[in-house]
Amino acid sequence: MTDISSDKTNIKHKLFPEKWVENHGDYLYNYAYTRVQSKELAEDLVQETFIAALKAANSFKGKSTEITWLISILKRKVIDHYRKSSTKKEITSSEFSSPFQNDGMWKGHWYMDRGPKNWPSELDDPIHRAEFRKILEYCLSILPEKWKAVFILKFMEDANSDEICKELECTPSNFWVMLHRTRLKLRECIEIKWLK
Repeated sequence: MTDISSDKTNIKHKLFPEKWVENHGDYLYNYAYTRVQSKELAEDLVQETFIAALKAANSFKGKSTEITWLISILKRKVIDHYRKSSTKKEITSSEFSSPFQNDGMWKGHWYMDRGPKNWPSELDDPIHRAEFRKILEYCLSILPEKWKAVFILKFMEDANSDEICKELECTPSNFWVMLHRTRLKLRECIEIKWLK
């Protein structure tokens, strides 16, 4: 006599790789693209995710949904991409143009022409959100790889600072300096491209 309860348990843990592209391909691609801003790289990362998932199919325990499991693999692939690319030459502090005054009684204050502008409150409108997203993607694309990695891992992957430092092999103080500079550069770029 067959044990029905064990059959149900096996169904929960079953994967359907032949349906991955159809069921999850677009979602995984969009997830990857928003993090790497490259169609080709996003496609490669999704493909690597499927290959890794096939190799690790025996380790799937059914404690999450199939898509959640695939996303966790893709997230690791994105982190690995940024870890590898973060070893490229970094911008030194002398190459970074700070928007703050360095001396005198206004030391630490914004230069007049580089202070924050008023941002519109129209981001609730889907058209403005789409425009903003395109500009953000552009501004991220022109950042040094390590700065982009720090921003994406911190704010898009919601990784904690210690984890990011470990992945990118940087000190906590270096991490916070890069994050600060990234925010300043993104703000400045967005304001130039969006708030003309």
